[in-house]
Amino acid sequence: MSRFLVTGGAGFIGSHIVEALLARGADVRIVDNFVTGKQANLPAGGRFDLLVGDLAEEGVARRAVAGCEYVLHLAAIPSVPRSVADPLPSHRANVDATLHLLLAARDAGVSRVVYAGSSSVYGDSATLPKREDQHPGPLSPYALQKLVGEEYCSLFTRLYGLDTVTTRFFNVFGPRQDPGSPYSGVISLFIDAVLEGRRPTIYGDGQQTRDFTYVEDVVAGVLRCCEAPGIAGQVLNIAGGGRVSLLEVLDTLTDLTDRPIDPIFMPPRDGDIRDSQADITKARERVGFQPSVPFREGLRRTLEWHRQSAVAPPSH
Repeated sequence: MSRFLVTGGAGFIGSHIVEALLARGADVRIVDNFVTGKQANLPAGGRFDLLVGDLAEEGVARRAVAGCEYVLHLAAIPSVPRSVADPLPSHRANVDATLHLLLAARDAGVSRVVYAGSSSVYGDSATLPKREDQHPGPLSPYALQKLVGEEYCSLFTRLYGLDTVTTRFFNVFGPRQDPGSPYSGVISLFIDAVLEGRRPTIYGDGQQTRDFTYVEDVVAGVLRCCEAPGIAGQVLNIAGGGRVSLLEVLDTLTDLTDRPIDPIFMPPRDGDIRDSQADITKARERVGFQPSVPFREGLRRTLEWHRQSAVAPPSH
């Protein structure tokens, strides 16, 4: 079985990928600096190597990739508001670390790097659904940083022959998404507020839409991109392919919890986009990707995880 490096493997999406790889019997190494990742996200009793360090440091990147065939690069500071408030740390995590990792992967002879891109690179284009060949229009430092990472991946494929694939994620949600931060995904923040009896905050009028994608589908898409032939240097949308407004999210939560929800409306935030929806035709045709978890079912599973986490005793 191949050896996989999962960067950011203690994070929300990364930990789910680690879990799936271990279930397949893969040999897994995790690198994480625990700025956004959590020890609690790592599989209990899982057989994996853990390297604690910052990939923006050359030595850490080189130790991380040594002996690995596949690199799944999830490590990032994945927050638009955080990048707007303080762009320099985001740049280090999202650009400097990516460049160091690509250089290390090139020199180590890695078979393929799968890079976690972001739908934020599309900006606020009125064209829906978003296709991979659309001209990018980033509206935040985070979006620009993720676009630079994509371009570096493509360049390394053309210039150095390093096999890279970019998977553009849309609004991923599911268990382990941290609701304890103002930079968390909107669904985790909504659920936390509802379960605590607080009014959730909506920035804007609530009619803005997102392509909410359950984390299990994202994991399946990333793993399909590891070994699919003929996609070196390509960008693929990995998403649900649908569109749900924030008010529809709250309506569904009301139905699932039997609790009426009256949000607090605040002005829109800088860098936020109005509508987002992925065209997943390319991913379907090139790697056989097909999302399988409907939005309501994903929300039900996520809600159940939050409920269980709220009553679970603290770990020691």
